Amino acid sequence: MKTSTVMANKKALPKVASHAEWDAARTALLAKEKAATRAMDALAAERRRLPMVPVERHYTFTGPEGELSLIDLFHGRRQLIVYCAMLEPGAAPCSGCSMVMDNIGHNLAHVNARDTTFVFTSPAPQEDIKTLQQRMSWSAPWYTDHGRRFADDFGAGKGFALNVFIHDDEQRIYRTYFTTDRGGELFDTHFRLLDLTPYGRQENWEDSPEGRPQTPPYEWWRMHDEYSD
Repeated sequence: MKTSTVMANKKALPKVASHAEWDAARTALLAKEKAATRAMDALAAERRRLPMVPVERHYTFTGPEGELSLIDLFHGRRQLIVYCAMLEPGAAPCSGCSMVMDNIGHNLAHVNARDTTFVFTSPAPQEDIKTLQQRMSWSAPWYTDHGRRFADDFGAGKGFALNVFIHDDEQRIYRTYFTTDRGGELFDTHFRLLDLTPYGRQENWEDSPEGRPQTPPYEWWRMHDEYSD
């Protein structure tokens, strides 16, 4: 929907209020935001107390440095986060997984500083991965999952998955966390920014006032070099 069309529809705009009315509404919302933040803190505390399960099978990957095992992906750190991304051999990249990669940026330096490594894995060969990384200016570590054995065993199926691992002093590896579907939104800064605006994400599942612009999810998603403006 063009901007001129949106602005012509008065229903697309929030109602006008006095500063005092706006401040009262914002203050009431702030109390709920703070409660949600505390709830997320409590959820993170519960997540840290999850038990762990040993990883029994041996997995191999290919990276720029050659063949690696799962313990190699830790790169000498204690914890490992693995995002199984949707990139099959010779296939087009997933726009949703690509949004996640766009949001990584320099975050990994801060993650690494806390004894944690983050990597992507996909069934695609390194040649396909390197070509896409160069096109999109991505630098996060990305490894080939041989025969998608790792993705299949750790919940990705034909989609994506996020898993967290830790190893002990004997280098035994344990799985501590798993999520998929909307759990992947924790990476998506663009959604967090859009959630701050009156129009939100502009997707038709959202609870928005009548007249706000909305389209089906997924349909508007693009690789970041494919948006016209």
